[in-house]
Amino acid sequence: MLMTVIGRGHSGTRAMSHTLSEAGVFMGEPLNLSGDLLPPQPMYDACRVMAPYVRWNGGLQWDFDALHTMPIPTEFEDLIQAYLHSVLTHDTEYRGWKIPETTLVYPWIRRLFPDMAVIVWIRNPRDCILANHVTDDLNVFNIPYPPTDHPRKQRAISWLYQYELVKATPPPAKMIEVRFEDFVQHQDQTVSRLEAFLGIPLPRIPVKPEAVNRWKQDKGQNYFPFLEPAMRKYGYEIPVQTKGK
Repeated sequence: MLMTVIGRGHSGTRAMSHTLSEAGVFMGEPLNLSGDLLPPQPMYDACRVMAPYVRWNGGLQWDFDALHTMPIPTEFEDLIQAYLHSVLTHDTEYRGWKIPETTLVYPWIRRLFPDMAVIVWIRNPRDCILANHVTDDLNVFNIPYPPTDHPRKQRAISWLYQYELVKATPPPAKMIEVRFEDFVQHQDQTVSRLEAFLGIPLPRIPVKPEAVNRWKQDKGQNYFPFLEPAMRKYGYEIPVQTKGK
């Protein structure tokens, strides 16, 4: 079985990558401390190949329709094959990878590997945007978005873009959504769901309860109203003053 973990940077995907590795799933080599498959450059370049086929309609509106039917460029396939070489050529039954930038090319990854198991990792954007990540500035990957000088807003837009991209992609036959908060606060129950999904036993790894709801101790802006629909979908708390707006 081939599998991947997708989710924006700082969403806690390393916890899932480490869980899979400890379960004997080959997650590629070499890996960094976050469980990302290295080197990342071919994946970064693949993101830039796909980006021009996303139509920006202005504001926070993107049209992803072309991605689902157009021919996938050979250059993109070659870059993904190069990036995943250690995974795709390994002879173990259970193989996979994790790197946040996979989310930026998810529509084409899903088409290239239609039988792949996809673990969609969700974390409250209010925690996700507290620290910087290479995907904060989508322009780095040739993805247009409204310009802003506000670092937190830039990160929130990146979170929203990746949420909308995954939502717009036809779901594969085998996909599960997991909230990072549930993994930390209800690990046994959440891992049991993942075991049933993957069909393999998984370990319980050490987690830090303080990793959840860090935004409550944060003094800066960590909420933007355009995040509300997605946050409601996943059951995250909305500031009282914005409810119903």
